Amino acid sequence: MGFGRPLAHDSVLHRRNPTVKLAVLLVVSTVLLAVVDPWTPLALWVLALVAVARAGRIPWRLLLRAQLLFGPFAVSILAVNCVTRDGPVVGALGPFEVTGPGLAIGLSLMLRTLLVGTLSVAFVLTTDGARLMTSLHQHVRLGARPTYAVLAGYRMLEQLPERWTTIRLAQAAREPARARRQGSAPAWLRAARTGRGLPDDAARQDDAAPREWRARRGGGTRLPVSPRALARAAFTLLVVTLRQGERMAVAMETRGLGAGPRTVHAPVTLDRRDAAFAAVTVGVCVAVIVAAARLGVLASWGSTFG
Repeated sequence: MGFGRPLAHDSVLHRRNPTVKLAVLLVVSTVLLAVVDPWTPLALWVLALVAVARAGRIPWRLLLRAQLLFGPFAVSILAVNCVTRDGPVVGALGPFEVTGPGLAIGLSLMLRTLLVGTLSVAFVLTTDGARLMTSLHQHVRLGARPTYAVLAGYRMLEQLPERWTTIRLAQAAREPARARRQGSAPAWLRAARTGRGLPDDAARQDDAAPREWRARRGGGTRLPVSPRALARAAFTLLVVTLRQGERMAVAMETRGLGAGPRTVHAPVTLDRRDAAFAAVTVGVCVAVIVAAARLGVLASWGSTFG
């Protein structure tokens, strides 16, 4: 699975209309903006994890990686709010005082971040980019020019990991020639010149045996990791991507993109199942908020600072 690519299997979430999924994600995120208690986003987060794992058939390992991805940002929000909000002091974080309102609001914002992150990852892992832009073009009446421009950029983003790998492997392949020019050939290359290998016993006894040789013996390739090599690779990736973008822009203009109405090769359907999906998802969110209000744990910005 590469950047921005959906999981290669079928599921309930895969079959739903991408525009509906995007709208549901925006609605849930907007509704949570007014909630500042930790219990409501906690309940929604747990329900979201179970729902996307079942309905999207997303492995729990990927969901855990998603939490680790958004975790540092969520924890930073918690820490900032704990020590910057006014209110009764409930503890200390080093030289800083932790207040009760700051802790509650920080927990709420942290859990909200994890919830929105989980829903966003589920959207990406169950939505094909071409279907998303086609759906927006069909059902939201997004113009042909921005539709195909965004789709082309989306495809370029998908190709970035493969291009980065290709550039890094090309760097590794050129390292021996660069080392010869600089007069410091690696050990595995010196051994190849003389036709002699490094003795296995000596390699085992010498902890300083060159890692390049061990990588070649194991069939691997040691990628250069110096800052200069990484900077060269990043610059090469930037240049290659800009050139491809220019070629794609010229190609789309040549084909008359946006000059008139265009047909859709694979229309994306919008039916009652999509309406049911939206109604169930938003209904569960509203039900959790209502239950929190009845239990007396729901808090909003107005009730907290009013």
